[in-house]
Amino acid sequence: MNKNAPEIRSLRQDIERDVNRHLRTPYDFESLANEVRMRLHEHISPTTLKRLWGYIDGAETTRHSTLCLLAQFLGYADWDAYLASLAARTDVESETFAGEGVRSGELRAGQLVEITWLPNRRCIFRYEGGNTYTVIEAHNTKLQTGDRFEAACFLIGKPLYADRLVRGSEQPTSYVAGKRNGILTATCLTSDSESALTSNSAAV
Repeated sequence: MNKNAPEIRSLRQDIERDVNRHLRTPYDFESLANEVRMRLHEHISPTTLKRLWGYIDGAETTRHSTLCLLAQFLGYADWDAYLASLAARTDVESETFAGEGVRSGELRAGQLVEITWLPNRRCIFRYEGGNTYTVIEAHNTKLQTGDRFEAACFLIGKPLYADRLVRGSEQPTSYVAGKRNGILTATCLTSDSESALTSNSAAV
């Protein structure tokens, strides 16, 4: 997942609250690595933490195993459990999650979501449950019908961070839509729209 995704920003904030410290110096990251080792008996490199916090340059994406470990540090079973907790929060902890849009926790399996972004991109996704989506329609974008990915939300004005994007037998990757201007629209399609889309697909 992209380290600038709102879910990861929230994770960083939750960890800083947990350790009662803003991570700003090399000592801070070494201290957190030590706390992870003491609490979970697992190793995480201070360098990995520095990259995740943007203290040093490095990969733009973060490994799922790293996110699971940090979620466990906060007391969650894994990264998916942490994402579920974010979707269920009634008190928004961070302004990165404020604003209009669609959140996975508000959807039922099988429901369709349509998003658009500049200059003329449009996609329709089917929610599969567990923050997982399948691309049903893709117009003027690198995403393709049948692609599967994970996302916790689609927020207007914010980029879409598609994590663990899978296409056929290819290795999972990440994809960012609307990186400069964010998503223009994010809409849950009505039952009538879903039925029409299904009928059109069947006809093809």
